[in-house]
Amino acid sequence: MKDPPHSSRRGFLGGAASILLVGCGGAQQPRPAGAEAPGASAATAPAAAAPTTSSRTASPEPPAQTAPALARIEAQLGGRLGVAALDTANGARIGHRAGERFAMCSTFKSLLAACVLARVDQGQLTLDRRIAYRESDLLEHAPVARARLAEGSLTVEELCAAAVEVSDNTAANLLLAQIGGPAGLTAYLRGLGDQVTRLDRDEPALNTNLPGDPRDTSTPDAMTDTYRSLLVGDRALREASRARLKAWMVRATTGLARLRAGLPRDWVVGDKTGTGENGIANDVAVAWPPSRAPIVVACFVEAPSASVDARNAAHAEVARLVAAAFG
Repeated sequence: MKDPPHSSRRGFLGGAASILLVGCGGAQQPRPAGAEAPGASAATAPAAAAPTTSSRTASPEPPAQTAPALARIEAQLGGRLGVAALDTANGARIGHRAGERFAMCSTFKSLLAACVLARVDQGQLTLDRRIAYRESDLLEHAPVARARLAEGSLTVEELCAAAVEVSDNTAANLLLAQIGGPAGLTAYLRGLGDQVTRLDRDEPALNTNLPGDPRDTSTPDAMTDTYRSLLVGDRALREASRARLKAWMVRATTGLARLRAGLPRDWVVGDKTGTGENGIANDVAVAWPPSRAPIVVACFVEAPSASVDARNAAHAEVARLVAAAFG
């Protein structure tokens, strides 16, 4: 779905150190994680779980004020907030509802681009291959595909850039067709060790975000770990492909008001946003601070009654908390 660019850097809350723990009674019904097979119905989703702070064992503890700060952000939103952040220098983690399922929306597009790059690495695709399309393929948000319709085709590399940098929906669907559809992407993720993330539909159906529906969902923890594998590790992609994925994400323009807005300006940041129905607004980012290991953060905001500005500001405040804790 369309993820419009913004440039506001307004804060959502005051300093984290002075925030008290707030209950989460007004949150939306959670969708706990589980490795449901693609195609499972909403009726098979596990029972709801209470909100938790991520506790992936044997890693350094983040500052004590982060848990109440995240709870306060969620309470202010009046919805559900999912956060997972990982300091790749030492394995330290921050989390809130980190094991609950959220609709991915367009955050899947970086995963899709990675899958395409993996096939390029394996000689199954080439970046210069041209993919034909027609006017009937154009979706509501397809700025690149629409602008270049007269050409009749785009290269695989151009489609990847369009899907990641400006969240072009037509580009994403054309790429999905090259890798076996949603099931092909899910299979690729299973091969990376991600047993949680699943894609079941293409654009725009994947954005419905129906209550309790496990389709097209992931968890903050799973997304953080998978983005780390793709952009920080050296096993998922060859160096050139990893650098290309990073470049597309760094050039992305849809998340300027979300996580990027709360991270220090001297950090190199690559991200992929996602926006869907029923108040869902997401962002997954990898940040490269100067002279230190990268930080990965996934933030999912599901707050139907909150304004667009409030959802964006929540992302920025989460980023500030992560930067203060890990930076």
